Amino acid sequence: MRYLGEMREGENVNDIYLCKSKQILKTKAGKTYYSVMLQDQSGSMDAKVWDLTNAIGHFEALDYIAIVGQVTSFQGNLQLNIQRVRKAQEGEYNPSDYMPVSKRNIDEMYKELTDFIPTVKNEYLNKLLCMYFVENKEFINNFKKHSAAKAVHHSFMGGLLEHTLGVTKMCNYMASYYPVLNRDLLITAAMFHDIGKLSEISAFPENDYTDDGQLLGHIFIGAEMIGNSIKSIPGFPKKLESELRHCILAHHGELEFGSPKKPAIVEAVALNFADNTDAKMETFTEILDSSDGKTEWLGFNRYFDSNVRRTVGK
Repeated sequence: MRYLGEMREGENVNDIYLCKSKQILKTKAGKTYYSVMLQDQSGSMDAKVWDLTNAIGHFEALDYIAIVGQVTSFQGNLQLNIQRVRKAQEGEYNPSDYMPVSKRNIDEMYKELTDFIPTVKNEYLNKLLCMYFVENKEFINNFKKHSAAKAVHHSFMGGLLEHTLGVTKMCNYMASYYPVLNRDLLITAAMFHDIGKLSEISAFPENDYTDDGQLLGHIFIGAEMIGNSIKSIPGFPKKLESELRHCILAHHGELEFGSPKKPAIVEAVALNFADNTDAKMETFTEILDSSDGKTEWLGFNRYFDSNVRRTVGK
């Protein structure tokens, strides 16, 4: 099997991929075409069916499809021009080949993350962390496999874990450098900040927004989960609960970015910076990984609102 992440501009393709999504659109001239997102374990690639001929069989989103086409480039990103397509039959493919997964070892990352728990000395915060990351087997299993996003960054199995670990490690560094920070609160907030994504985004292969994800969002869901769990811990300090939930509610930093509150305590500020940094660095990494490795300028990217370039000599 030729993985999407291995493809280069100009290559011909004749293989089977998961159709992650399919849109029926029209050009400015009124011609109908399909906009398709293909997926395998190496990642995803935008694809187009420009000519709806008899060579284009019927298929829908989440079907495995056998395609014939050519890799092109559009605005610095690889794109597949599909000339022939049919729905693949069972036995022609192995579903495990089509689930994008972290390049890092899942169990090693989880151990690295949970190694932070004994360093949290506050008994209430430590208990809360253990309730989820040590005692709740269903949560642990889902957390390890889940993505951190539908797209943009860490949108692969293990992505939520990888992102949470990155944010927690940055918060740990900031706590060691800035004494003003309450380390126990910050580490706890970092480990919990995105747990609402378990309800916001469905599991693979869909990896799409749920009804609660669309209506409520992971920030509210996460803060509510923590609030409900705290009720089962006798004597949990009310102010500490409010500070922890505030960090979750404010971790996107700005109202226009989905946070119902802007950071009001220093730990919330630190968490916002760590979350934003890890997300943007992974986004840029994925942009570089999806290019052909030869082109320096990669075109305009809407997430950075800039024309982006590969570092010369890297």
